[in-house]
Amino acid sequence: MRNHKIEAIILKRRNLGDADKILTVLSKNNGKFQVKAPGVRKITSRRSPHVELLNFSELTLYSARISSNFLPTLTGAHTIEDFSNIKDDLGKIGYAYYICELTNGLCAEGQENKEAFSLLKSTLYELCRNFDSKKVVRYFERELLGSLGFWREVNLLKTYDGREVIERIIERKLKTTKVIPLFTS
Repeated sequence: MRNHKIEAIILKRRNLGDADKILTVLSKNNGKFQVKAPGVRKITSRRSPHVELLNFSELTLYSARISSNFLPTLTGAHTIEDFSNIKDDLGKIGYAYYICELTNGLCAEGQENKEAFSLLKSTLYELCRNFDSKKVVRYFERELLGSLGFWREVNLLKTYDGREVIERIIERKLKTTKVIPLFTS
């Protein structure tokens, strides 16, 4: 067993028991994987603000290997960027959640994907600065599909809605598409 540090973006969080969470994160060298975050739901937790959804954080993990059968355990966290400009704007929050859902649905677990990580990180930074969120999201859809090898589907984006194409790939309905209109209207 050993401790190691990684930089990762928090894609998804779900509750586990009374005080724990399971985080789905995307890192540059390890791809998408899950982390057990014990005690982060407690009021006194010092790690809780560092593992919020959308945060780009440095995580200290305890495990034999990230690819082992057991989830790595979060032992420390430090926020590098919290994307507060996105979190201050309801419209941008909806689009950021959509981007995270796409990344989570399309990226394979445990596969290194530096392009997807760099694209997600740069898109979140661009979403912070840009006023045309729809344009940023459409660019993200095309580039993510292309970097993951869905070439035929990238061409379909010219004539079809991106949501339809992506739902066909991941074989389920996207949840955030129902919420985005509530935030942007």
